Amino acid sequence: MTWITVLWPMVTGACIALGLIHIRIGLRTRPMAAHLLLAFTAFVFATFSGLELSLMLARSPARYLAILRWSDIVGAVGAMSLAAFVWVFFETGRKWLALLGSGLLLCSLTLNMLPEPKLVYLDVTAIRTVDTFGGASYAVAEGTRDPLVVVYYLGVLMIAAFVADAAVTLWRQGPQRRAALVGGTITFFILAAGVQTSLVDAGVIATPYLVSFFYLAILVAMGIDLSDEVVQASRLAYSLIESEQRLELAADAAHLGPWVWDIDRDEIWTTPQGRALFGFAEAERLDHHRILAVAHPHDRESVQQAVAESLLADADYEREFRIVLPDGGRRWIAVRGRVERDKAGRAVRVRGVAMDITRRKDAERAVRSLSGRLIGAQEAEKTRLARELHDDFNQRLALLAVELEMFGQKPPTASTAITGRMQEFSARVKEMSSAMHRLSHDLHPAKLEQLGLVTAVGGLCREVGAAHKIKIEFETHDVPRTLPDGAALCLYRVVQEGLQNVVRHSGADRAKVELTANENEVCLVLSDQGCGFDDAKMTGGSSLGLVSMRERVRLVQGHIAVQSRRGEGTRIQVQVPLCLPAEAGQP
Repeated sequence: MTWITVLWPMVTGACIALGLIHIRIGLRTRPMAAHLLLAFTAFVFATFSGLELSLMLARSPARYLAILRWSDIVGAVGAMSLAAFVWVFFETGRKWLALLGSGLLLCSLTLNMLPEPKLVYLDVTAIRTVDTFGGASYAVAEGTRDPLVVVYYLGVLMIAAFVADAAVTLWRQGPQRRAALVGGTITFFILAAGVQTSLVDAGVIATPYLVSFFYLAILVAMGIDLSDEVVQASRLAYSLIESEQRLELAADAAHLGPWVWDIDRDEIWTTPQGRALFGFAEAERLDHHRILAVAHPHDRESVQQAVAESLLADADYEREFRIVLPDGGRRWIAVRGRVERDKAGRAVRVRGVAMDITRRKDAERAVRSLSGRLIGAQEAEKTRLARELHDDFNQRLALLAVELEMFGQKPPTASTAITGRMQEFSARVKEMSSAMHRLSHDLHPAKLEQLGLVTAVGGLCREVGAAHKIKIEFETHDVPRTLPDGAALCLYRVVQEGLQNVVRHSGADRAKVELTANENEVCLVLSDQGCGFDDAKMTGGSSLGLVSMRERVRLVQGHIAVQSRRGEGTRIQVQVPLCLPAEAGQP
């Protein structure tokens, strides 16, 4: 075993390895042509390397000529595959040079199709063995050379010219590294291989053919540049995977389901989240009719009509509809889609997203219900005020007016009787004034603005306790005299509503109101030991009074907690910040 029998098989193995790597890459990536051409070229060069080694070990003229015939054919195929690679990979250059070079190679190879190969030698008279360093030897042919071999070399030269021209053009366009590495390496080593081979054939130098090493250098340069693309594609794929994961996470958080409808195949793709939104199985085939099948019967026709209109009118598809889930439940879905058309204007694809809007629809329904109840409560309050004004004040005033008129027509003769009647009239007027004051105070507590929250709440507790025979304990600690208007009115209304609930619903004979404050917030606690209620059932908003309290507290950026159990009383705790944001609403 010599260095010749070691190095050339190594070159062959390296070419085969590069070919296997890039044929695998080419079959898995797009575009694939460049990788597959490199793989084909590598296999061609591996074959050439084996033939080159066999040529050096040939010991008879007939065997030498037979191996030389196939070496010329494989070498020509390798040169043409390099031209095809540059043609595809660079996408530039004067392609007629490649076609001319390939044509010259094919013409020269016709000589090799003859019964006796006549491309390099017209005849071989002898085989001479030449010893070289390291104890190695190689075969050299002696005979008559064919002058037409210049056509073969001219074909190789034309291909080298094509590669050089394509590299120069590519350099001017921008990808200078690729032009220098791939184009420069191919041009240089093709020319080097041609020069070295022609010198060996002409007998100027006595060395083995080294074309395999030149070809390996070309393959390495091609592989390096293509590998850079693979690395870059891998990085882009990793970034794409990360982006998809982030998008999927965002879609899951927002209950979104991206989807694509291929109209020609009537096939819908969607993410697992999208399938879960509609209640579809993971492996189930989805199409337009399958989507319509899960739509609520009352919404199905409008959904189908909206799809047809968007496809015809070139408008985005938007629709909110109900679906029926496999377990019989219902869900509101909002679907948005954009139609994609081909060059002829025909709709071919729709891309969009589906969103679960059930909570929003429930909230809208709750808001509508609450609005109706608030309007009803407002009308009921107006009715109460009208009734109280008409049935109470109006009748009392009318009666007082009649009595005053009768008193004027027939006044008592005794002065004491006149005085008594006037005092009676005065008492009744004062009573109506006091009642009117209470009514006005219910509508808006002027005492709150004039005397502050503590005095107003204390007065309210005394009035409610006296009017309904309930003992109301009122405690206060460190509450400032002046509070933000929104906070003071909110707390007052919560106490007012809470005490009304105690009177109307709790059945308790005592209650407690506590007002405390620190440097950041005011805390109100209203409790009783009455019958209580099921707080879990009241959370949904069935109690208008609780809804009103929660909304007032929310508007001043506060927090409210209601705790109650049947038979154990009720405790309402409210915390309101002392520094309200400028956008905090007035309750």
